[in-house]
Amino acid sequence: MYFNSQGKEENTYDAIVVGSGISGGWAAKELCEKGLKTLVLERGRMVQHGDYPTAAMDPWDYDMKDYVSQEEIKKQFKQNRTGYTVRETTKHWFVNDLENPYTEVKRFDWMRGYHVGGRSIMWGRHSYRLSEMDFEANAKDGFGVDWPIRYNDVAPWYDYVERFAGISGRKEGLAQLPDGQFLPPFELNCVEEHLREKIAENFNGRVMTSGRVAHLTEPQPIHGNRGKCLARNRCIRGCPYGAYFSSNAATLPAADATGNMTLRPFSIVNSIIYDKETKRAIGVRIIDAETNETSEYFAKIIFLCASALGSTFILMNSKSDEFPDGMGNASGELGHNLMDHHFRCGARGLYDGFNDKYYKGRRPGGIYLPRFRNIDKTSERKDFVRGYGYQGGASRSNWMRGVKELEMTMGAEYKDALVQPGPWEFGMGGFGECLPYHENKTFLNEEVRDKWGQPTLTMDCEFKENEMAMRKDMQDAAAEMLEAAGFKDVETFDAKSYPGLGIHEMGTARMGRDPKTSVLNKWNQLHEVPNVFVTDGACMTSAGCQNPSLTYMALTARAADYAVKELKKMNL
Repeated sequence: MYFNSQGKEENTYDAIVVGSGISGGWAAKELCEKGLKTLVLERGRMVQHGDYPTAAMDPWDYDMKDYVSQEEIKKQFKQNRTGYTVRETTKHWFVNDLENPYTEVKRFDWMRGYHVGGRSIMWGRHSYRLSEMDFEANAKDGFGVDWPIRYNDVAPWYDYVERFAGISGRKEGLAQLPDGQFLPPFELNCVEEHLREKIAENFNGRVMTSGRVAHLTEPQPIHGNRGKCLARNRCIRGCPYGAYFSSNAATLPAADATGNMTLRPFSIVNSIIYDKETKRAIGVRIIDAETNETSEYFAKIIFLCASALGSTFILMNSKSDEFPDGMGNASGELGHNLMDHHFRCGARGLYDGFNDKYYKGRRPGGIYLPRFRNIDKTSERKDFVRGYGYQGGASRSNWMRGVKELEMTMGAEYKDALVQPGPWEFGMGGFGECLPYHENKTFLNEEVRDKWGQPTLTMDCEFKENEMAMRKDMQDAAAEMLEAAGFKDVETFDAKSYPGLGIHEMGTARMGRDPKTSVLNKWNQLHEVPNVFVTDGACMTSAGCQNPSLTYMALTARAADYAVKELKKMNL
């Protein structure tokens, strides 16, 4: 039975892409540029590049100086766990928790943005490759299942997406953090350069580098109309210059330029339609987010790019006689192996020097110190497997220090002190890998329904002993490096981290070699339904400790290339 009002023929395309964030934008671009008439379905509102209402506003432009009422916070009480969500400048990018509920067996901070562009508008933009040791990790230490691919399978696609996205960075020649196709890096400031030198002197093989970020430092012809990063530090509001990579500024305009893309916002994909005769998916069922009307759209191939948990929800909700436990779930692994990075611990200290030095601008990337634990025999640990990197940076404290130093003499002396830059401070926080535990999972909750009457997700996920041991070392190693570089008043910190808050959900429809233990094959296809591809975080077999979005881009471009070739061979 078909519910569409136009008829099947008018609702048929070559390809359907579900989601318009980082993965969905890349799928749209690649499929459209290869000649496929492609329908992009986004569950949220339309946002075109430039539709960033607070990008140029200052705190004094708001009645409450960028704060909101308690009534507003009640609508986004889980989104607010980030600490930066419920502000006048940012609240419109995050979902209403009352309309989009989820439940937690254990605390899980699920941050979501439902609009065209998704979280590609608000992402942190750090862009790192996984290494060969990351793709081999599961096979070597026995956690999870083996990746069906290796670094060399993805390397040319990393090259491809880096050139188009525009990644600024510094080549360092490290096996654990492969170099890429970089634009010039943002410079380290004087204190960061000092720490880089001292780490190299005192800790053999450790390298602190400039953060590799998806910001244009020197735009190239391939970047079209996107402009140079002005270091405004208002990225989360949306960049009107297109200086950082987003679907809105980069991939969706490229897809649209082909004339092959149809973009339909307010389209909640509820499930995938399966044809048991051909053993293929033939389309998707959607709910119109504004009218609640249901309709169907049809295509030869489907790319699920709705975010890890969004894509997994669609598969779980696509139940039939053939798939009573959800589409592609013969292995029983759908929804399992949920991962995120753990962070918010490390060390900070003060540096007494460089008092005649300052800097200008608000650089978007900070520093990055790549993993140095468990990369060879000499760095092997007995208390945990895998590893972590650090992010952070140095700055001089400003007049805000006066807020907590009111015991100073008031008057001219006080004012004169506050117009001078304060001491140099350095903070570095670890970013650690979470192992792919089968028992960390999400599942459908039929009792709790969303605004549109759909079942919702329940999260049952936690960091375990390996992650806790790693967090202790994150703090100790950071303090050791700062002290060796002459920093004073060094103190460690652990502000606690819960799954979800890293906003790197991964693994709930993992790739693998064996259909009995995985959901996807080496081309991101469902083992059981080969014309359905999943290329967002759900596909990840392990997490690495690097920010994963660049890997989603590369895997999406690789899968799209394969899908079109197979389509032409009539294999799909």
